[in-house]
Amino acid sequence: MTSNGLLLVDKPAGVTSHDVVARLRQLFHERRIGHAGTLDPMATGLLVVAVGPSTRLLRFAQSQTKRYVGTVRLGEATDSLDADGVTVATAPIPELSGDHVNTLAATLRGPQRQVPPMVSALKVRGRRLHALAREGIEVERPSRDIVVEDFSLWPGTRSGDWDFDVTCSVGTYVRVLLSDLAVKMGTVGHLTALRRVASGHYLVDDAHTLEELAGLGDVTLALAPAKDLVQDLAACVLGAPDVERMRTGQRIALASEFAEEEIAALDDQGRLVGVLRRRGELWKPEIVMAPRGNNQ
Repeated sequence: MTSNGLLLVDKPAGVTSHDVVARLRQLFHERRIGHAGTLDPMATGLLVVAVGPSTRLLRFAQSQTKRYVGTVRLGEATDSLDADGVTVATAPIPELSGDHVNTLAATLRGPQRQVPPMVSALKVRGRRLHALAREGIEVERPSRDIVVEDFSLWPGTRSGDWDFDVTCSVGTYVRVLLSDLAVKMGTVGHLTALRRVASGHYLVDDAHTLEELAGLGDVTLALAPAKDLVQDLAACVLGAPDVERMRTGQRIALASEFAEEEIAALDDQGRLVGVLRRRGELWKPEIVMAPRGNNQ
C-alpha cells in the first residue's frame, strides 16, 4: 500500500533539507517525498513533509507564516551571515540595553523588501547562488516582498550574544534580518543558532526526529492525514455520487456558496478526495487523491 500523508520532521543541525528527504525515502521506501520550506544546514527544527500522492498538495503548505528562535552574535560578520561561513568583518559592540535593541527591532517589523543573500539556494540564470558565491562571483539579486509580524530579542548567555524570536512571512531570510539589525545597533553580526518552531498551524513540538522515525516498527504510523496539508482551505463534504464524479474528472455543482477559488473536498467520512477549483458556476477537480489507501 502506498504511503500517503503529512509528516512533521525535526531537522537536526549539520544536514541539508535534501539530506532529510533522502533519508525519509529510505525509511518509507517511497520516492515521492517533498518538503515545504528549506532550512539551512546549520538550522534545526520543523520541516513540513508530504509523502506519496500528498506531494501534490505541498503548495498549500508553502504559503505559511514561520516562527523562528535563535541567537545572533554581535561583533563578527561572516560571508554566509551564519556560523557556517568565514569571518569577513569585525566591529566593536556598543553598550546596548534590551529596550534600545527592541526599539530598533520594531523598525524592522511590517511589510518590506529584502535582498536574498549570496549564500542561498536561490537560482539566478539557472545556477544556485551558493555555487556562484563559492567561485567568488557576486550577482545582482532581485529583492522580494516579506512581512515581519513580530520580532523581539533579549541578552544571551554569552557576552555579545542576543537571543531572538521572530515571526515572519515565507521567503524571509532570518540571517539577513539579524544582520541588518546588527548594523542598526552600530556593529555587525551573524547567526550562531536558528530553529524553526512553527510553520502556520504546524509546530515542531509535534514533529518526529529521524532517530524516532527509524525506531518505529511501522513508519507510516507517524503520518497525519493528507487533509491536514490543506487545512487552510475552506472545505465541502461531497456525497457518494459527487465523489465519483470528481474522481472521474467531472465538474460538480455545490449547494453551498464559497468565496474562495479553491476548496478542499472531503467524503462523508472526512477523508480528502481532492481540491476543487471554481469554473463559473461549477467546480472542476484540480487535484484528485487516490480512492483508497492509508492516510487519506
